[in-house]
Amino acid sequence: MNIAIIGAGVAGLAAAYDLAGAGHQVTMFEAAPVTGGLAAGFKSERWDWHLEHFYHHWFESDHDILNLIDQIGARDKVFFPRPITSLYVDGQIYPFDSPLRALLFPKLPLIPKIRFGLSTLYLRLTKNWRHLEKETAHEWLKRTLGQQAYEIVWEPLLVGKFGDYYKEVNMAWLWARVHKRSYKLGYFKGGFQAFVDTLTQTVRTQGVRICLNANITNIASQPDGSLHIQEASTPASAGAQTEPPAPQAFDRVLVTVSPQLLARLVPALPDDYLASLKKLKSMGAVVVILALNHSLTEGHYWINLPKDENLPFLALVEHTNYIDRRHYGNDHIVYCGDYLPPEHEYFTLSKDELLARFLPVLARFNPNFDESWVKESWLFRAKYAQPVPPVNHSANIPPLQTPIPGLYWASMSQVYPWDRGTNYAVEIGRRAARLMMNN
Repeated sequence: MNIAIIGAGVAGLAAAYDLAGAGHQVTMFEAAPVTGGLAAGFKSERWDWHLEHFYHHWFESDHDILNLIDQIGARDKVFFPRPITSLYVDGQIYPFDSPLRALLFPKLPLIPKIRFGLSTLYLRLTKNWRHLEKETAHEWLKRTLGQQAYEIVWEPLLVGKFGDYYKEVNMAWLWARVHKRSYKLGYFKGGFQAFVDTLTQTVRTQGVRICLNANITNIASQPDGSLHIQEASTPASAGAQTEPPAPQAFDRVLVTVSPQLLARLVPALPDDYLASLKKLKSMGAVVVILALNHSLTEGHYWINLPKDENLPFLALVEHTNYIDRRHYGNDHIVYCGDYLPPEHEYFTLSKDELLARFLPVLARFNPNFDESWVKESWLFRAKYAQPVPPVNHSANIPPLQTPIPGLYWASMSQVYPWDRGTNYAVEIGRRAARLMMNN
């Protein structure tokens, strides 16, 4: 078959790997100048390794992506450090990433600690997530842990991920986070971009054609059963526009974009299917990355922050307390991140405006911090970054095969109950490829 894939993120690349490996002709269209999607990275001239636009790591249980890395012959590039993840409570940072550290945590009395430990053990062992999706995480955790443990441990995570939607998220989402988590966190030598580049090169050697800076504007079914893809015209010299290129015809098309973009690309989708896409809520992500002269915290990698009117972001990630800073020219790398609704002002404020809000707060984590520590800074934003799963969300998930024959959709809105991430991008991309080859 002659197959098109819209989006050269990890899901699209994983699907291309299997489809091309089975002998099909594959063309990928990517709007960005590089492959990788949300896993893509960048590199300062001072650095040997790339750094992700948005912080990433793998769990030891992420078998789908680790198996793919095995298959492309790059497993020797994967390693698993043991960083410290922590809670920020009452102005102090507390490591909170093992049973012993939870037991020693001074902010909870003994009985709430026991309830926390037993509930965590239950979530690690049970596989009955469908029962858990019938209730919100907010209600389940308050009832199971009690108000105090919930407010200190879990509520900040839910608020940090889902903002005003945090009381709507079902418990199966949190089950998936706890069930799959490992204490060691995996990384790829050279950064996730190095993994993406390796996978990209592999599919290119299989004969996959990758069109970068390709802005697709329409996908339409034809009377002969083919699907036509329309690409936007490219700017000509002196700002003039060239004529749009002729539509390209394909036997199958896999789209790996957000539900909102799918609806725009394929307006001929049936009304009920379009309505189901519009019901899928998601949060965007805004991240400011800082290269500092000095370490901000004492060994903490990931710090979950509480919702606080004096904190302008809800995740503080010191990447170089996880990955050795010698790979980044001895810079100390810090992410200040937040998940926000796409209409939030952070998506329109400039980097300097965000820095003016973020930098003064860093002295709360290190009294010695001074803005002169900042060597360089970057801003990255994505309006589609974190799906919001309400109660009984499994009934809301559209199938991979759309109502239009030959058109398939694979996105992080469909990996539920699992959380978005490169492991599940691989899983859903390969599942879509199997479906396309079997139909």
